Amino acid sequence: MAAITDEMNSIVETAIAAITGAGNLDELREVKSAHVGDKSPVARANQSLGKMEAAERAEAGKVIGKARGQINEAFAARQGELERERDERVLIEERVDVTLPARRSLPGGLHPLTILTNEISDLFIGMGYRVAEGPELEAEWLNFDSLNIPADHPARTMQDTFFIEPLDSHLVLRTHTSPVQMRTMLNEEPPIYIICPGRTYRSDELDATHTPVFSQVEGLVIDKGITMADLKGTLDHFARSIFGPNVKTRLRSSFFPFTEPSAEVDFFFNGRWVEWGGCGMVNPKVLETAGIDPEVYSGFAFGMGLERTLMVRHGITDMHDIVEGDIRFSQSFGVGSR
Repeated sequence: MAAITDEMNSIVETAIAAITGAGNLDELREVKSAHVGDKSPVARANQSLGKMEAAERAEAGKVIGKARGQINEAFAARQGELERERDERVLIEERVDVTLPARRSLPGGLHPLTILTNEISDLFIGMGYRVAEGPELEAEWLNFDSLNIPADHPARTMQDTFFIEPLDSHLVLRTHTSPVQMRTMLNEEPPIYIICPGRTYRSDELDATHTPVFSQVEGLVIDKGITMADLKGTLDHFARSIFGPNVKTRLRSSFFPFTEPSAEVDFFFNGRWVEWGGCGMVNPKVLETAGIDPEVYSGFAFGMGLERTLMVRHGITDMHDIVEGDIRFSQSFGVGSR
């Protein structure tokens, strides 16, 4: 029995020395495998009990069990010490300096095109108008037929219009916001004073001055005694509010199926005349389609491209800057740059 006691004392001494000498938790895990695991000396000694006589086995088992307890106790104590050292080191190495200034983050903001849309909406709301909206996926009848655009009109071809399959669904991506005007006339009684801002779609290639998805703002007035003079006065006020108090406008004779007479509206800006949009008196046929008596009511309509308005007002030369979502473009307007 003395022999096994001496052997266990030596095993314990060696194991405790290895445990104490472990400098970190990784080294301690290696020590555990060598001195506490299934193949350790104390484990092999425990396995040898099966070869002993019953009388010796009980005493030897006590000695081996005591040795195993001493090793496990030493291991647990050293593990606790190393974990405390690790935690203290982490607190020092990974501490956060709360006195440092916060990282600068840019606030969000509206796109300049949205800002312009809101500016125009506020302008006309102040004049007594209402903002009207409608679906971008529109019935072909509302987009064309109801606006006096016949079936053989070039705008209805595949070159200009996105038709939705199946073609017998008679649905299109709206080519202008004028269907919103017709929806309003069909559902409301005059007087009507609305503007219709929104996205529209035409089959154009994206280049410096064109985009297949663009924004418009259209206006519609239906009331008694409305004349071209009312239209001209409205456009003058609109142009001066957007481009400055000294801007002049002019009307050039033109043709649109849904207005009669029709005109192109230009404005004089930075020393040159700039084409802005189309306008005219609402065609009596359109009024009749909407169930409005053209003998009692008259009205005017106008429509401008918002991208073009933004480009002219701010000297933007490439449509890509507006549509590609580069944050540097918005920051040049002071959006999200604080």
